[in-house]
Amino acid sequence: MTAAVHRLRAGQPSLDPLMSLVQGDMNAVNTVILGRMQSEIPLIPELAGHLIAGGGKRMRPMLTLSSARLIGYTGTRHHRLAAAVEFIHTATLLHDDVVDGSDLRRGKRTANIIWGNPASVLVGDFLFSRSFELMVEDGSLTVLKILSNASAVIAEGEVNQLTAARRIDIGEDRYLDIIGAKTAALFAAACRIAAVVAERPEAEERALDAYGRNLGIAFQLVDDAIDYISDAGTMGKDAGDDFREGKMTLPVILAHARGNADERRFWKDAVEGRRASDDDFAHAIVLVRRSRAVDDTVARARHYGQRAIDAIGGFGGGRAKDAMVEAVEFAVSRAY
Repeated sequence: MTAAVHRLRAGQPSLDPLMSLVQGDMNAVNTVILGRMQSEIPLIPELAGHLIAGGGKRMRPMLTLSSARLIGYTGTRHHRLAAAVEFIHTATLLHDDVVDGSDLRRGKRTANIIWGNPASVLVGDFLFSRSFELMVEDGSLTVLKILSNASAVIAEGEVNQLTAARRIDIGEDRYLDIIGAKTAALFAAACRIAAVVAERPEAEERALDAYGRNLGIAFQLVDDAIDYISDAGTMGKDAGDDFREGKMTLPVILAHARGNADERRFWKDAVEGRRASDDDFAHAIVLVRRSRAVDDTVARARHYGQRAIDAIGGFGGGRAKDAMVEAVEFAVSRAY
């Protein structure tokens, strides 16, 4: 691989180049998804279809497909594996909404609100099982190891986040550990498996892993910033969900650290669940903006975004690389 430098730029980039790049492959992936979510138990495809067809951009499977394009893979194994990646992601969303008690997902009522918690958990388990069927059918122990490890790491990250909730003493290092596990691990695995099926050198595996991991961290940092600067219509979830759930996201960590005694007392009460009204959330927004906590969270996202772009700097230029670079820029620009 030869070195090349591309700087993260400002502006309003789009996912359109990535979506256009993988459109044909994505049609094949969607065929696998629709086929494998079927069951003789009608509730399973009904509930799974509610979330899978709920307007998500399918970022993770698109990363598998675009990574394969970047390295010139021309086979079809990655179609089923991209579907496995999407099933893992969808299963974690179903479980997350139960744990968080969420009412909205991508602007629609969550499955747990419509069908109840037990059904959401069990259908999530079904989708996890389907993902492992697809991995086994691929036949690569390396792919199986990468995706099964990512699944375990995601679960660890969710448990870590659960035990960190309502605790004001959570610092930036633990926060980064949480998002690195619950979000970035699957981004990294989704990219890396493309190099495995293409039988590319380990250096290219590591480069794609680093691209996905850093993109995933940037993506989550922006998500956490958006909770304090956007509304339900833009976010696809209730504004202030993280605040009311007592999550120590980076905007809160920074605002708390920079606050005076009264502000720090407010944050302690809020995180521990004693300040959760709409007025309290409005006050929290004032504090995170005044302390520049949101600005600095987005700046961190840009840093990780640049690391993602740098990770694929050694690959040759072309349509795939340009689309993957713009996908990073899109992930960061969502905060503007």
